[in-house]
Amino acid sequence: MNREQMFNAAMIGALVIVPLWAHLVDEPFYITLATRAAILALAGVGLNIVLGMGGLISLGHAAFFGIGGYAMGILASHAQSYEPILMSPFLIEGTKFMPVIWLVAIVAAGLAALVIGALSLRTSGAYFIMITLAFGQMFFYFAISWPSYGGEDGLSIYVRNGFPGLNTLVPIQFYGLCLVILILALGFSAMLARSAFGLALNAARQSAERVETVGIQPFRLRLMAFVISGMITGLSGALFADLNRFVSPTMFSWQTSGEIMIFVILGGVARLFGPVVGAVLFILLEHVLGGLSEFWHVYLGLLLLIIVLFARGGIIGLIAGREAAHD
Repeated sequence: MNREQMFNAAMIGALVIVPLWAHLVDEPFYITLATRAAILALAGVGLNIVLGMGGLISLGHAAFFGIGGYAMGILASHAQSYEPILMSPFLIEGTKFMPVIWLVAIVAAGLAALVIGALSLRTSGAYFIMITLAFGQMFFYFAISWPSYGGEDGLSIYVRNGFPGLNTLVPIQFYGLCLVILILALGFSAMLARSAFGLALNAARQSAERVETVGIQPFRLRLMAFVISGMITGLSGALFADLNRFVSPTMFSWQTSGEIMIFVILGGVARLFGPVVGAVLFILLEHVLGGLSEFWHVYLGLLLLIIVLFARGGIIGLIAGREAAHD
């Protein structure tokens, strides 16, 4: 095992041991913090596919995060009110069954990513950044003007949704579910990076012209990566809404997109565990410094500036050196 692999294994160990310790000493608050970190890390894993592998700077991933959240909110709210979502031409009812909610969130976010990607990927550079940002803001203002589902005030869900064999209201059980999903997403990301698709996407990031000369279309590669990225981020949005039992337009805000990108940059762009390290560090800073000052983001900004200037591989790059990303 190289240094990065050893560090990744240590991170998995910490994500297992710390919440178990909190459960044994009856400190559910720390389990909730760990759950939040795992869910946000999952959103970062989604972004890292297009940012790390594809070199695409998207400031609109909050759109997929919010779509996943509202998929949960809409389905669960109709289930708790016993009102169908649609009566005709066919009946669609709400549900509090997590696997169905996740499937809807993934499909809805994937379809949105397909449309957004098909339009925005025809541009590049600053234009791509601004178009993805614009789409995210469109969803944000649409959610504000949607009174059926809370509008600006958001939508509350009284009881957390269910998963077979688990009591999701028990913090450690819900955390375990989120951790398993995160590990599966990390495994999928690692396989994707080593696959022919991942290698071609990485080649397109370095030189699109050379990829075209061998008959591969960079646009299709990037669009597929964008869709996969959006689906993973949509799943994280559904889990985040379930954690809080609340969904609001802030899930669509550009600040949310920026925070997801910060996770990736802090941990290390294109590093497999980069989003995990970044999300954990973000939650720790929020918890520790947020209690000292409401302006704790200033310290986060300073840390981000130091990493960008002196550790461009993020925290993992600083630890692992120049060893290959996604090892």
